[in-house]
Amino acid sequence: MGHKKGANVPFLHLHLTFLYLTMAEQKHLTHQLKKYFGFDSFKGDQEKIIKNLLEGNDTFVLMPTGGGKSLCYQLPSLLMEGTAIVVSPLIALMKNQVDAMRSFSEYDGIAHYLNSSLTKGEIEQVKSDIVAKKTKLLYVAPESLTKDENVEFLKSVTISFYAVDEAHCISEWGHDFRPEYRNIRPIIETIGTAPVIALTATATPKVQHDIQKNLGILEAKVFKSSFNRPNLYYEIQPKTSEVDKDIIKFILNNPGKSGIIYCLSRKKVEELAEILRANEINARAYHAGMDSTTRSDNQDDFLMERVDVIVATIAFGMGIDKPDVRFVIHYDIPKSLEGYYQETGRAGRDGGEGKCLTFYSIKDLEKLEKFMEGKPIAEQEIGRQLLRETAAYAETSVCRRKSLLHYFGEDYLQENCGSCDNCLNPKKQVEAKDLLCSVIETILEVKENFKSDYIIDILQGVETEEIRAHIHEDLEVFGIGSDEDERIWNSVIRQALIAGYLSKDVENYGTLKVTKQGKKFFNSPTSFKITEDNDFEEDDDEVLLRSSGAGAVDPALFSMLKDLRKKEAKKHDVPPYVIFQDPSLEAMATIYPVTLEELQNIPGVGAGKANRYGQVFCDLIKRHCQENEIERPEDLRVRTVANKSRMKVSIIQSIDRKVALDDIALSKGMDFDELLEEVEAIVYSGTKLNITYFLNEIMDEDHMWDIYDYFKESTTDNIEEALDELGEDYTEEEVRLVRIKFISELAN
Repeated sequence: MGHKKGANVPFLHLHLTFLYLTMAEQKHLTHQLKKYFGFDSFKGDQEKIIKNLLEGNDTFVLMPTGGGKSLCYQLPSLLMEGTAIVVSPLIALMKNQVDAMRSFSEYDGIAHYLNSSLTKGEIEQVKSDIVAKKTKLLYVAPESLTKDENVEFLKSVTISFYAVDEAHCISEWGHDFRPEYRNIRPIIETIGTAPVIALTATATPKVQHDIQKNLGILEAKVFKSSFNRPNLYYEIQPKTSEVDKDIIKFILNNPGKSGIIYCLSRKKVEELAEILRANEINARAYHAGMDSTTRSDNQDDFLMERVDVIVATIAFGMGIDKPDVRFVIHYDIPKSLEGYYQETGRAGRDGGEGKCLTFYSIKDLEKLEKFMEGKPIAEQEIGRQLLRETAAYAETSVCRRKSLLHYFGEDYLQENCGSCDNCLNPKKQVEAKDLLCSVIETILEVKENFKSDYIIDILQGVETEEIRAHIHEDLEVFGIGSDEDERIWNSVIRQALIAGYLSKDVENYGTLKVTKQGKKFFNSPTSFKITEDNDFEEDDDEVLLRSSGAGAVDPALFSMLKDLRKKEAKKHDVPPYVIFQDPSLEAMATIYPVTLEELQNIPGVGAGKANRYGQVFCDLIKRHCQENEIERPEDLRVRTVANKSRMKVSIIQSIDRKVALDDIALSKGMDFDELLEEVEAIVYSGTKLNITYFLNEIMDEDHMWDIYDYFKESTTDNIEEALDELGEDYTEEEVRLVRIKFISELAN
């Protein structure tokens, strides 16, 4: 270890300090732990980590969320001479940590943070406490660390060590990459070298190497705790149009429990928080676009248990130590498995119950991929690979725990964890020995230079441009697996990776390699059983039937409702779908609404539609329930705020003022497609909208009436069927717009 620059303590003095600590203090580490923090014993590797740091060694700590990482640098800072610098990514995180540290001390000066939120007077106070040797821990953002005035100041004081928290931010392969983290090592060299401890809760082997290399601590002693959180339950559900309802039911079935719901967009955070409150769930929103006071108040309300549920973007939760979070819900699939692990890890930190529920749809995945367009090619490749890993996890039927731990380089040996959806509902296994041999043979044939989707294309005999470019269509293995579905091949590859027959070269964007074990298997095959991946490519209607949560649709009632709809359609001279769509009838045959108010809680039924058509349907349902002595699940009523939401009201008002739809989309920060979805939801719920002014601007009148007449004669409002029937002269956008006009005029 080199000596410190500037006016820092000479190396010999520092060495003697460590020696003194080794001989005297380390015998009493448990005593010191009790004295400062009130704990009787250390958790896991905490004591070994602390001793290593006290001895002046660089240290790398890989410890899951809730494992007690903070203590690994908090206690040494109190025992060593000088001030420890803790590099932390978020202001909210720093404040939380400083408050926690001060609560263990008699005076506030023991810990400070230095960031852009402080006034000049506050900064002077921080510096004064450090010079007076009162401050043992100084939390800084990487941006603050690089400021010349801060560097000059820190060069003049004694630095005990540097702690880099959330160290995965260093790596482009980490789930929260921050370029400014790359500057930490040069700054350390400028201020003066001292031991470095890097800490993270999520790191694949690739990310770990990146961190150590960038911080110049390749020789650091590595302490790696198990990533297994046995108290957490993992479940993936298909995301349907009923997702809001599914979440409300889940929360109402877990009354008074503390939970976090993660959404990718700020807009969805606000909307969902509003819907939850409408259903008497004590929820608040949290995202970076909110003003800092509101954001901070909502966070504090959650920590102080004045609020049960926080709906947030991933900006929330880093370093927030609330031990009794009982559930974490992902409304959208996360961008990486590291992000997923980090966020689910906020549940059950006290070792108690922790349910982790994620809603997954392939459409969401495609949306995330689209967001990457325009970024540098290398960044896109990394992003896509991280997404593929997340999709593989969501779709696999293998034990979630086994799959997750494998991603982080850890083997989970139990076959059934008993605490994930796949283990509680195991699928039948099938023999796949020959399929694995075909996969291995193909990987070897292409010299282990390609990713899984390319290997599957060869197996299935799909002649892509890339395959033709490499002349791989001439290989003997080309098309040998054409009889099998893509999902089967994905299952074989994913489960062969977990079994250790294959590996991924992360440095080369995930190209598949055959391991020694895999080659041995290929030369003398043994039994290899797989379970088929979960299928998320289902019709929404099918999913709705299964996911309603209130039990299966009442088939007799559903049939009666369809007959009534046909009769009402004839009476009003409109196609049946104009009255109510199938998903609405299915929901009626599940929840049994018997009043117009209850009917408005059915998806696709607003006040207008309920008042116009609803009474006869309510009467039929009521009669059916009485005749068959059906107990209605009134507790499953879900109130929506869709028609009352500010966004929808604003859209309706803009259309009333005849503002062009593309201008409305622009003013709301939406894609035109997103606006159309909103407008469709409004008219399908029974609100009348006149968009003729816009259609007259953009469409030929004959063109418009052709589409209008089609819907008048059709038995379905399906867009794809309409496009097939109408022909190539009509765009999807035009058809959707005219359908809005048609539904609004005839149904509402």
